Amino acid sequence: MRSSTLLACVLLVALPSCSAWKRCAYEGAGRDDWQQPDDVVAALGIQPGSQVADLGSGSGYFTLHLARAVGPEGRVYAVDVDEEMNEYLRERLADEGVENVEVVLGEYADPKLPDGEIDLVFTSNTYHHIEERPDYFRNLKRDLAPGGRVAVIEFDGSKGLFVRLMGHSTGKQLILSEMQQAGYSVSEDLSLLERQSFIVFAPQ
Repeated sequence: MRSSTLLACVLLVALPSCSAWKRCAYEGAGRDDWQQPDDVVAALGIQPGSQVADLGSGSGYFTLHLARAVGPEGRVYAVDVDEEMNEYLRERLADEGVENVEVVLGEYADPKLPDGEIDLVFTSNTYHHIEERPDYFRNLKRDLAPGGRVAVIEFDGSKGLFVRLMGHSTGKQLILSEMQQAGYSVSEDLSLLERQSFIVFAPQ
């Protein structure tokens, strides 16, 4: 992201009354170059017909990629606690004719997902916002279908002044420790992304 665009986003996020400002922070300038959404979704090996939750869906940056991966017979649950962003995403989905996404107003302690039906819980740049994470992900197990997985993409704070200043990061070792406490083991530790850790977990 260019420094001028980054500064603008930081200033706009500081004034959260407008959803357009929030979308700047969610999507940024040139995000595709470093986030590699197509490669991320491909690496997850999502099967058509799958039920996937996009936890912390925001403006839908990954939601649309996930919706294409699950296909018309699958479903994506776009979960966010911000109803303003949820309303924006509903409008975006309607405008683009996407019909296999359900927008869900989650709670801070409960994503409000259907029990036992989710093949993959995906979360990108959201882990640091979750409170009481071991308890949260321990309780999340009830939502997973047999063989269900949890994929966590997160800035680790070791690269990039922005994420360090804003506190939008979690160290990889802390994620591993907390997910182990929650009762998960590492299924895959992917080195695809330069700026973020990318770890797939399975319940033990």
